[in-house]
Amino acid sequence: MGIYDKIFKPKKLVLSDGKVVEEKRTRTPLVLLLLLIATVISVRITGFSLNTILTRGNQFFVILGQMFPPKTGYLSSIWGPLLDTIKMSLLGSFIGGVLAIPFAILASSNLVKNKVVLGVVRIFLSIVRTIPTLVAALIATYIWGLGTMAGTVAIAVFTFAYVGKQLYELIETVDMGAYEAMEAMGAGRAQAFLAAIQPQVLPAYLSVCLFCFEGNVRYAAILGYVGAGGLGLILNEKIGWREYDSVGMILVVLFGTVLVIEALSHYIRKKLT
Repeated sequence: MGIYDKIFKPKKLVLSDGKVVEEKRTRTPLVLLLLLIATVISVRITGFSLNTILTRGNQFFVILGQMFPPKTGYLSSIWGPLLDTIKMSLLGSFIGGVLAIPFAILASSNLVKNKVVLGVVRIFLSIVRTIPTLVAALIATYIWGLGTMAGTVAIAVFTFAYVGKQLYELIETVDMGAYEAMEAMGAGRAQAFLAAIQPQVLPAYLSVCLFCFEGNVRYAAILGYVGAGGLGLILNEKIGWREYDSVGMILVVLFGTVLVIEALSHYIRKKLT
């Protein structure tokens, strides 16, 4: 019997046949109470103020009103940074997705039986996954300087960690029958993997990479805040100068680009399944 059941003892019911059973109790009230306590503590720690939101919230619509209608004359200055953003996202997603493959294989418990190797690789993927993309971009700017190179590296790091985790979980769910049969017939582990496991995980792997690419286009747009190039660079500049009509034009172009990329990605993912 758990602590909760000891404090709030369940009722005992007597059935018609004389058998005594305990009523099943839900722990929903306890969970809600804990959530309420956590919320109160969070409000106190963060200094959250509903009054501030209500009194200052109208400023959001003031700034939004200054963004629209957007400044169409600024459109010609957006295409270059937009192309840089797409290139960073595409190249970073490709590099990260490819580098994730060997690490995902080493992290798959149905392929690698050495627990030390499994533990080290999984811990490494977890550590890399905890690094925020902006922090990775900031570190990259110190190493490779300002520009799209730093943004590409930051996106590659994020993609590597995300795809690596998703891929090794995919590998662990495959049917190992064909793989084991090929090994029994004398095939090497690499050959058995390519022939038996790769066809099972390839569509899902490509789908994960495409999904990651979608998100990377959005992430890349803010990497300019740390000097990693792309749309974020001019976005930060225009916000700093309070040229909100130009900011509105940047956001409209980014929104349209993301919609097109998501539509293409969704179409390709449907073809893969």
